[in-house]
Amino acid sequence: MIYFDNAATTLHKPKAVADAVTSAVNGLASPGRGGYAPANAASEIAYECRTLAAKYFNVLSPENVVFTFNATHGLNIAINALSKRGGKTVISGYEHNAVFRPVAASGAAVTIARGGLFSHREVIQAFDQALTRDTRLCVVNHVSNVFGFVQPIEKIAEMCRDRKIALIIDASQSAGVIEVDFEATGAEFIAMPGHKGLYGPQGSGLLLCRDPDNATPLLYGGSGSNSKLVDMPPDLPDRLEAGTFNMPGIAGLYEGLKFVVSEPRILRHESNVLNYVADGLALNPQIKLFRNSAPGLQSGVFSFIIQGMDCEAVADKLSERGIAVRAGQHCAPQAHMSAGTDGTGTVRASFSAFNTLAEAEEFVDAIGEIAG
Repeated sequence: MIYFDNAATTLHKPKAVADAVTSAVNGLASPGRGGYAPANAASEIAYECRTLAAKYFNVLSPENVVFTFNATHGLNIAINALSKRGGKTVISGYEHNAVFRPVAASGAAVTIARGGLFSHREVIQAFDQALTRDTRLCVVNHVSNVFGFVQPIEKIAEMCRDRKIALIIDASQSAGVIEVDFEATGAEFIAMPGHKGLYGPQGSGLLLCRDPDNATPLLYGGSGSNSKLVDMPPDLPDRLEAGTFNMPGIAGLYEGLKFVVSEPRILRHESNVLNYVADGLALNPQIKLFRNSAPGLQSGVFSFIIQGMDCEAVADKLSERGIAVRAGQHCAPQAHMSAGTDGTGTVRASFSAFNTLAEAEEFVDAIGEIAG
């Protein structure tokens, strides 16, 4: 199979990831729940994973790295902690439902800062107008999961700092691919999955946290510490980590992180594959591409439409040829509204460190046959 759905999950992982998962299933107990060897080994791996993540994402302390089940879990924790009734929350026009739904459910007034696709100028202008005095929170994704649009996160973060507005960043599509510097952004929280650009297993994720006072628990239960307290422990990470750890996921995520740290050219590789595909498809007048080759505007994710063909039908025809892509709304209707594709959706191809130009060539040929 040619797997071009890495924006959903990176299917192909480094071998060390699967080996770590298997080893954890057979050899790790729960960290903080005993003084015997399997529990101690689990504690060590969990701490090493936090330490590496803190270093890679420039977090001041490993204790400020919280394990989650996925980015959605982390975003719900962060939004639940900071979204205040009576204040306004601003989001971008390219948010996934992992942001839009919990923000809408929070009861806060929501303003969507819609800027043009691949236009940093328009996005910055939209946020400048939306971030008014009554804004209490801004939530924005670093990269669109539909179009690979790299949003001007540094400028948005600067505006939030200047106006004393709390910031949450969804790094679902950027972590492991594009630099994410927690301290530089000044964000209160940055959420990310383990199973995408960090090449970890499904069911793993990280939430980078700044202030323990803003760390309102979403789940309550055992933490392995301060068991006599009625409330969750006051300190991170225990305050946000209720229940038994997903140690196979954390062990695999640790190996995925080590792979990403050792491969600084992942974005360049993904961009090369994307450019090969996009250049090939651009020769067909029946195909509309959502692509921008200007530096810093697009990651290894891109969408297209074959004029006159249903996107789901295109994906089905590709699947019959052994090629996996995603089609439809991609759980991000706001992004389609911003780009004008809400009526059609798109076909999305997304790449990883393990895709090749030979696969890209086969994909272009297959689309040519389908489009006619």
